[in-house]
Amino acid sequence: MDIIFNCPNCDQELAVDQAGAGSQIECPNCSENLTIPASSTGKVTTGSLPPVPPPPVATSPIATPAAAKVELHLKVPVRDKPSAPLIDKPRPPLEVVQKGAGKKLRSHTIRHASCVESGHDKFDEKVSEFLQQVGEGSIISIHTINYEHFDVGIQKIVTDYGLIIIFRG
Repeated sequence: MDIIFNCPNCDQELAVDQAGAGSQIECPNCSENLTIPASSTGKVTTGSLPPVPPPPVATSPIATPAAAKVELHLKVPVRDKPSAPLIDKPRPPLEVVQKGAGKKLRSHTIRHASCVESGHDKFDEKVSEFLQQVGEGSIISIHTINYEHFDVGIQKIVTDYGLIIIFRG
């Protein structure tokens, strides 16, 4: 069993095996010469472990495991500063950090072929109408695209164009 006591000079908590009672030591913190008391004095930390009960008496020496005969000398770590937290707080998601966090990124594709109605090209009108609905502040980018599709009327593959609009909404 350990003797736990405090240095009278710097109040550093020390733990020494009971066999060292009455001997002189030097405090590892302030280098003061100390005499180890005969029994525990001073405060005992609340995180200390309870004493280990003695192993049960066995009738046969073979029945007693070798590990049960080993006496454990456990020491509570003493720190000058508060220890680092084991679990950090989670970081806020990127949506919270960004401006306009309640709105998700979205995309909208406008193809030229879908804007031709009764032989009239209404591509510019459809694009303008969509951009007014979204609003200028929500638009992130506009990209032009070229694509190919099979035209059933003329039975050929036709190259066409369109827009992809990335916005918050």
